[in-house]
Amino acid sequence: MSCEQSSTVLHGYLDNELDAARASDFERHLESCRECTAALDIEESLRASLQRGGLYERAPSALREKIRSEIKVATRAEAAKNTASAWRWLAVAAAILLVTGMAWLAMPSLNKTTPSTVTAAELVDAHVRSLQPGHLTDVASTDQHTVKPWFDGKLDFIPPVKDYSDEGFTLIGGRLDALNGQNVAALVYQRRKHYINVFVWPTTDADTPIHPPGSRRGFNWVHWRHNGMEFCAMSDISTSDLHELAQLFNQ
Repeated sequence: MSCEQSSTVLHGYLDNELDAARASDFERHLESCRECTAALDIEESLRASLQRGGLYERAPSALREKIRSEIKVATRAEAAKNTASAWRWLAVAAAILLVTGMAWLAMPSLNKTTPSTVTAAELVDAHVRSLQPGHLTDVASTDQHTVKPWFDGKLDFIPPVKDYSDEGFTLIGGRLDALNGQNVAALVYQRRKHYINVFVWPTTDADTPIHPPGSRRGFNWVHWRHNGMEFCAMSDISTSDLHELAQLFNQ
């Protein structure tokens, strides 16, 4: 693959638009091409920055309706005086709408079910990458006493690893992954014919119950904190199945 072609392939790889064979070819190309590796790092950093900015968020409908109502009231009141005053009030109301909307976007979203430092898009991208051939596990084993020690020395923490085959969630291995520039553990389970990634990393925040599930691009997730660890389980299985697995981790 020549570097003249890599710009097109790079964006296809970044957006998960390549088939498994072309993605594998491009990854081999990255091993020997510093230019493409640097370009990929820049694109991934830019994407992460934009996603963390939450630029796609919209003010809630209730907030928009409330402001529209206030604008109507202000408009009717000022219309009784004169047209010039009405226009001044409309300008004030528009400024309030703009400032309030910007303030809302700057506030942490109260209904997010993903960790505050990791976006849903990053989690979905990591899950999709893992489903490409050869990417699912770094250590393949159904034995928790094999998988757990494998992480020793590779991370500055050891994730809790258990096999829940009797409950219908079979441990098949683990791997190293990265979210928001942070190395995390990924524990891989199988539920019937579906794979589940349980991303784990340490936290100093207090324990939380299992949050309401989230969904994006056909994938579901649940997020919680327990015993100094932060967890996010993601798969295309039902949210009820993910919730059941999360409860097993919290036992």
